[in-house]
Amino acid sequence: MILQYKNINIRQGEDQVLRNVNISVEEGEMVYLIGQVGSGKSSLLKSFYAEVPCQGEEATVLGYNMLKFKTSQQPALRREMGIVFQDFQLLTDRTVFENLNFVLRATGWKKKTEREERILNVLKQVKMEDKVDNFVFELSGGEQQRVCIARALLNNPKVILADEPTGNLDMENGEMILALLDEIRRQNHTAVIMSTHNWQWIDDFPGTVYKCQNNELIK
Repeated sequence: MILQYKNINIRQGEDQVLRNVNISVEEGEMVYLIGQVGSGKSSLLKSFYAEVPCQGEEATVLGYNMLKFKTSQQPALRREMGIVFQDFQLLTDRTVFENLNFVLRATGWKKKTEREERILNVLKQVKMEDKVDNFVFELSGGEQQRVCIARALLNNPKVILADEPTGNLDMENGEMILALLDEIRRQNHTAVIMSTHNWQWIDDFPGTVYKCQNNELIK
């Protein structure tokens, strides 16, 4: 089991965002979180990587007890997961290589040759190896999101968390990103948990669907 929540409450400051959350995710599973803007999708995803705290009966992510989670554990947890943001969060004044190299160095990859090999490997997975020396600002939105997925793959994650990864893309590029995530899920047995408001992706790439509505998570 990659992740399990039983009767979990999630708060943002004084506001209770979600209550009595029950969700479980297996290795290699595709999971969709759907719901309107402000319904709690992003807060739930953030709770999985300890950005938002949770309280309740049981909350386990990649073997970590999130109810007793310590800030000092956060780097180790995040090395086991990949996070894909809607707004990319790339360093636009650096090349694709420099963006990925920055992450590897920050997560303990000391040997330059191993970093270079890993960067080329993940870029091949997302079909962006020919853009390795391009600056991020030279890339289209779809290309930037593929670099984000490459970044998420750097440390061989057991789960990828994707927060509206197609939100800033047109339909064609959005479908390309979903196909890529689905391919990675199948080939690497990596679980994918994705928030979206687009039902089309669920029809094209089936998975388990949870809906955030009225402060609850409904399966």
